[in-house]
Amino acid sequence: MNELLRIIKVPAGIATRELRSLVPRAHDSLDKARSSVAPVVDDVRDRGRAAVIDATSRFDGVELENVRVPREELTRALAELGSGVREALEESVARLRQVSTRDVPQGSTTDFGGSVVSTRWTPVDRVGLYVPGGRAVYPSTVVMNAVPAQVAGVGSLALASPPGPSGLPHPVVLATAELLGVDEVWAMGGAQAIAAFAYGFDDGEACEPVDVITGPGNAYVAGAKSLVRSFVGVDSIAGPTEIIVCADDHARPEFVAADLISQAEHDPLAASVLVTDSSDLVARVQDELARQIEEATHRERIREAFAGSQSGVLLVESRADMVRVANVYAGEHVEVMIENPHEFAQALRHGGTIFIGDYSPVALGDYCSGSNHVLPTSGTATHASPLGVHSFMKSSQVVSYTRNGLLDVADHIETLADAENLPAHGYAVHLRRES
Repeated sequence: MNELLRIIKVPAGIATRELRSLVPRAHDSLDKARSSVAPVVDDVRDRGRAAVIDATSRFDGVELENVRVPREELTRALAELGSGVREALEESVARLRQVSTRDVPQGSTTDFGGSVVSTRWTPVDRVGLYVPGGRAVYPSTVVMNAVPAQVAGVGSLALASPPGPSGLPHPVVLATAELLGVDEVWAMGGAQAIAAFAYGFDDGEACEPVDVITGPGNAYVAGAKSLVRSFVGVDSIAGPTEIIVCADDHARPEFVAADLISQAEHDPLAASVLVTDSSDLVARVQDELARQIEEATHRERIREAFAGSQSGVLLVESRADMVRVANVYAGEHVEVMIENPHEFAQALRHGGTIFIGDYSPVALGDYCSGSNHVLPTSGTATHASPLGVHSFMKSSQVVSYTRNGLLDVADHIETLADAENLPAHGYAVHLRRES
């Protein structure tokens, strides 16, 4: 057996605290990244566009004359986009738009005999959509950011993506923005882009601050998000991508191996985890990994990700233990390739997206399932959700009571106000009692 992924044996009945420390995780680099980017964020806040240009020169090696991408560049990029890529993007847009439309939260009204409390949902006014660059090109992330924002009814969308040597983001990213009607695109990446969206600037060019920033990025993007989240909303403070595959003897090892590899090719810090109760499957998957990696384009990156502390095989004693491990891990992507997978999936409470069966690989969710690929990582799926329509909306409650409705609860209000030593609260009701 070729042991490309280390094997961790999980004792039955292990305490949750111990299990959390046992599951593979990347070393937390957020604190270090936050410290590194704090001067950049402060500089953009203080100097605006000039600081963005300086940071882009320093970190990206690109000298910008204009930060905003001219509209003609968007039009040209779409005109030059290959028909096959355009058709694939259009299908991705159509499926995500259909799912997003059904996800729009509906308000509610409760009537207490003529006194009414309503909950209504409204979109934020303006959002900043971040699309990373670097090792890969992410037109799909343009789709995942923009479509739910548009379905939510956001009136102003701005998109930022790092510039290449031309001074512009990748042309397929520009084409996708134009395809979706997002005409405010900025050639800026990293912490400087996050800070520009949070604080805005108006020196030479004008970028209005946003209400919410969404989209994935590296540790520096995550660090910048954490620094500005008291000024703007953010979708999540995400780490590198991760997959946990839950598999038993019924799983096809070539499928398991291919899906573990597909996430590892993103980044040397990507996490690829298998949890199983079958030693035989582990051996077969390890052999498949060795075979498939030899044919992989990014084989060195994949090997580095597999060798990291964030990747490994969790060998458990039972199906119930597999469920428990998966819930404690709370993965960004959770695949279920076992006998009766739907029954197993019902017991999974924590996971960004759960992919059930042999024919639901993570790659499907990355592009064309109709789900969103911007997901919580690093165990935050215990409390966080995928990017969606709700990420761009907020609720308000509307209270409309009649005089009689207020009188029905006046005694209770005055009693509680007295108990909390807030007499003016009680008087505000008492005064109306007398009117």
